[in-house]
This record gives sequence, structure tokens and C-alpha cells, in this order.
Amino acid sequence: MAHIRKNDKVKVLAGKEKGRQGKVLRVFKEKDTALVERLNMVKRHTKAGGRAGQQGGIIEKEAPLRMCKLMLVCPKCSKPTRTGVEVLEDGSRVRYCKKCSEHLES
Repeated sequence: MAHIRKNDKVKVLAGKEKGRQGKVLRVFKEKDTALVERLNMVKRHTKAGGRAGQQGGIIEKEAPLRMCKLMLVCPKCSKPTRTGVEVLEDGSRVRYCKKCSEHLES
């Protein structure tokens, strides 16, 4: 079970974005990276054209961050925290905050 998922709020632990928080837009399991909203912005020079009639120019977009540099921010206690996995009576697994012991899934 991944400790960070889509729509989680995370804090960056290292790098040029250290200390900033954002929402996870997408997780790439095979590369162990995640896209975080408005963090790690890069500029891409794109050529106009294509099937969609894409406009050319310099486009600014998010680049993936390594998951080891991200820490989940608990929605209940609003602190960056480690997560644990708990198995419920019905056999389902849920993540919980190690600081306040609240379940992170609704």
C-alpha cells in the first residue's frame, strides 16, 4: 500500500522546494515519483501543431518529485506525519496517522 496517493496534501522534505506544501495530482508507482500541484515547475519549449491544434511556445508545468522527498500532511492534525497500515475486521486496509492515530480514508 502506497503511503502517498492522489489528492493527498504533502510537504516537501528536500530540494529547491523544501518546506512547501501542495496537493498530489498524480502518482507514478513504477518510477516512485509524484506530481505535486504548483511545485517543481519546469519550462518546456513546445512546437505548435499536432492533432489537437496545440499552440507552441514556452509552457510551464509540474515535473515529478521523488516519493522519498515527500511526507504526507495529516488532514486531522495538520502535521507532516508518517503513516501506518491497519487491517480492519472486514479485511480492508486503511492508512492511519502515526501522530494522532486517525484513519486517513473516509
